[in-house]
Amino acid sequence: MRPEWLDVSPWLDLARRADRGMAMQAAVASDPGIREFAILLSPAAGAELETLAARAQALTRRHFGQTIGLYAPLYLSNYCPTQCAYCGFASGRRIQRHRLSAAELEAECAALKRLGLEEVLLLTGDRLATAGYEFVRDAVACAASRFHNVTAEVFAMTESEYAGLAAAGCTAVTLYQETYDPARYALLHESGPKADYGCRLDAPARALEGGMRSVGLGVLLGLSEPLEDVLRLFRHASRLRRRFWGGGVAISFPRIRPQSGDYAADFPLSQRQLAQIVFAFRIAMPDVPLVLSTRESPRFRDGIAGVGISKMSVASRTTVGGYAENTAPSSPQFEIDDHRGVEEFCATLRAKRLQPVFKNWDAVYRTPCLTSSAST
Repeated sequence: MRPEWLDVSPWLDLARRADRGMAMQAAVASDPGIREFAILLSPAAGAELETLAARAQALTRRHFGQTIGLYAPLYLSNYCPTQCAYCGFASGRRIQRHRLSAAELEAECAALKRLGLEEVLLLTGDRLATAGYEFVRDAVACAASRFHNVTAEVFAMTESEYAGLAAAGCTAVTLYQETYDPARYALLHESGPKADYGCRLDAPARALEGGMRSVGLGVLLGLSEPLEDVLRLFRHASRLRRRFWGGGVAISFPRIRPQSGDYAADFPLSQRQLAQIVFAFRIAMPDVPLVLSTRESPRFRDGIAGVGISKMSVASRTTVGGYAENTAPSSPQFEIDDHRGVEEFCATLRAKRLQPVFKNWDAVYRTPCLTSSAST
């Protein structure tokens, strides 16, 4: 059951009826909230996309300079007990499965270091006995001995488990709710640990309680009605920022991509609509890191870099490993759209007068964060 604080019906109506004058006022509001955010998602605001882009770019430069933080995803395992309709790793898929051994993880980390990267995002399928908390914790510790910043996008954990990851060197966890619509969520997650909507919804708060310095949120755009999901995402992020003022929140914008299950988006979203969502988040949350992955095309990524987006993945592999030469083969979670390597992508950023940043965090500061959980 969806909690009361995720009711967005008043703002949903506003987003549908806002006019151009309201959109222009929302774009320059000094202290924007969910009202302005909803207006910025409206068709009237969408007709003024260039104006929103200019405002988003100015705010991005004010808070992040002309920099783009870079990271690479590293999949540890694609074994999974959960049946998610949209995921290439789902339990019912007949795919090549693999779990990195300790030696393979070492080789993968070495290969990423040779690319110059200093931030790695570790990923797995849902919780299994052979790829559970201890497996992830040990992988974090291994990666943390080599990279200045290690984050994780794995299954929902308990507060004490998140504390253990933080102690091992993890600074942030990303956990997409996928969709905030409980009915759609139940339909898309037939079985497995991830089918527990409430457990997943509360996991970012548990992570911050456990000492994570930051959490990454997002919805998988295309699973549900995007306007409703994005408004609820804003509410979730705002709630966490108020409650855990000592921690950080980042927002990602993944869209459905082709995968082994051949799931197609029931609610397809255009690039123009995606850009409007990014600009709305930047205007309404000017100091929050906004992240875009290699799911998107080179042209779109080049165009939106620094215009709302402040962090991007590069040289991505969605197979288990895939950076080192001798990693055992496995099937990808989904197909990426931007296949450029680090050197080519960085050259493009510099041509746009943007500075690629490989390191903005030093390992010496990697200690669990003491956040506030004051009542809301």
